[in-house]
Amino acid sequence: MSLLVKTVGDLFQEKPGQWGLRGDPYLWQEMIDQFANTPLPPNKAELEQLLTQTFETLTGQPLTAEKFIPVERFPRGGMSGGFVSPAFWRETAVPLLLSRFSEIA
Repeated sequence: MSLLVKTVGDLFQEKPGQWGLRGDPYLWQEMIDQFANTPLPPNKAELEQLLTQTFETLTGQPLTAEKFIPVERFPRGGMSGGFVSPAFWRETAVPLLLSRFSEIA
């Protein structure tokens, strides 16, 4: 990442190239807001734990969930509107954020 990274929220500056479901960009933005003032943890394992816990706090479901997660506060437009894909977060978003952390650590 070319931008200066001081907080966990800074890791979210560049969006992924593709989303899982329509609710995922809204969760991404909530994560940015949630972590705006959170200092970077000392290691990758703690960052992964922080991301996993926050995912569950914001969606009400664990990252290990198999089904799409409806999030009432997200817009409902389109077939997947208001839904978050835990698979996208497990397989794409969290690994992307951990990779960005590794680049700067």
